[in-house]
Amino acid sequence: MFRLRSCAAPRPESSRGFTLVEVMIVVAILGVLAAFAYPAYTDHVARGRRAGAQAGLMEAAQWLQRYYAARNTYKDADTALPDSYKTLPKDGGTKTYTVDVVVGDDERSYTLSASPVTADPKCGKLTLNDLGQKGSEVGTVASCWR
Repeated sequence: MFRLRSCAAPRPESSRGFTLVEVMIVVAILGVLAAFAYPAYTDHVARGRRAGAQAGLMEAAQWLQRYYAARNTYKDADTALPDSYKTLPKDGGTKTYTVDVVVGDDERSYTLSASPVTADPKCGKLTLNDLGQKGSEVGTVASCWR
């Protein structure tokens, strides 16, 4: 009987698997990718939270306008504002911003402010007043309100 032989030469034991140099190259590449991806991810999350805060401030401003239309004053609006407008997001998810109302001395003006729960070094606290003027504690209005 004839026995067929394999054409491929047997592999020596040392050629199986990865070398330490190959593994370190992969780790270095992953480190470089992570160095770019993580800041972009955190910036994206902060922009999403900021957009939610802007929407929440606009909704609270609408509520305050209805309050003013019914009473012809913003007196006691800071205490009358429902709790659902005081924390963002309103749907009960993880709290990202807290909203405060400051009524002007004449009781015919207000300023809403949304303070981030976790630091937002790019914009900080966002504000909106009864005239529709938007503001930011740190950054410019153009970069923080889109």
